[in-house]
Amino acid sequence: MAALAPLPPLPAQFKSIQHHLRTAQEHDKRDPVVAYYCRLYAMQTGMKIDSKTPECRKFLSKLMDQLEALKKQLGDNEAITQEIVGCAHLENYALKMFLYADNEDRAGRFHKNMIKSFYTASLLIDVITVFGELTDENVKHRKYARWKATYIHNCLKNGETPQAGPVGIEEDNDIEENEDAGAASLPTQPTQPSSSSTYDPSNMPSGNYTGIQIPPGAHAPANTPAEVPHSTGVASNTIQPTPQTIPAIDPALFNTISQDFARAQKYCKYAGSALQYEDVSTAVQNLQKALKLLTTGRE
Repeated sequence: MAALAPLPPLPAQFKSIQHHLRTAQEHDKRDPVVAYYCRLYAMQTGMKIDSKTPECRKFLSKLMDQLEALKKQLGDNEAITQEIVGCAHLENYALKMFLYADNEDRAGRFHKNMIKSFYTASLLIDVITVFGELTDENVKHRKYARWKATYIHNCLKNGETPQAGPVGIEEDNDIEENEDAGAASLPTQPTQPSSSSTYDPSNMPSGNYTGIQIPPGAHAPANTPAEVPHSTGVASNTIQPTPQTIPAIDPALFNTISQDFARAQKYCKYAGSALQYEDVSTAVQNLQKALKLLTTGRE
């Protein structure tokens, strides 16, 4: 796959998506589909955070260029052209990574690759939100994986031995507050598992902790690209969302975004005034103009 043009420095406002972008870079060769959706998540999240300041607009514009280049390179890949396939691909990849880390944890094999796998699994579950709301099961997987990564990382950092296997997690534990502490020292590139952490499907136990159902098997080392399993028990957990089109972002919007917002607000005010006089037709016309302006950049 051709190399993508580099991004400018990450604006401070986008700190919350830095690990998702790093995950995208790590998967450019390993799994371009995962890399694409990580960037799409970062793009959509960045637009919500700040799309007005010059440095943020410049960053998002370059990120959009990367997305377009990736889309062209992937061509007719069904995981890109069909939302259900893409969602299943991401969920299975995230679950394999989670189960690999969980297997290592239960066996008491604590190492950087396992910590990184837990944390990366939680990031990929974030990315699944580009397809819609998460299932309760995925929310629990994300919370547990992020907490485990932070807990084990801090134990090793402080010279303590982590408690292996399922550990009770209190609902009021502030995982988000500790997220950077757990992720800051993770390796920027995945480390190779030690010989003591060799992948063995027969060692995978079944489990149920804090409401999370862990199917037996269906796990793979973190540095192995995930493939949709056929008889691993994972298929029953695959999301089947209602097909929808992921909206494309028109690059021209960056040039006039502030003016568009102002004009859209004007149309909404006109609609409000019309409703005060019970002029429904005029109100609807102005709201339609505002909606078209915001979605296409054209009046």
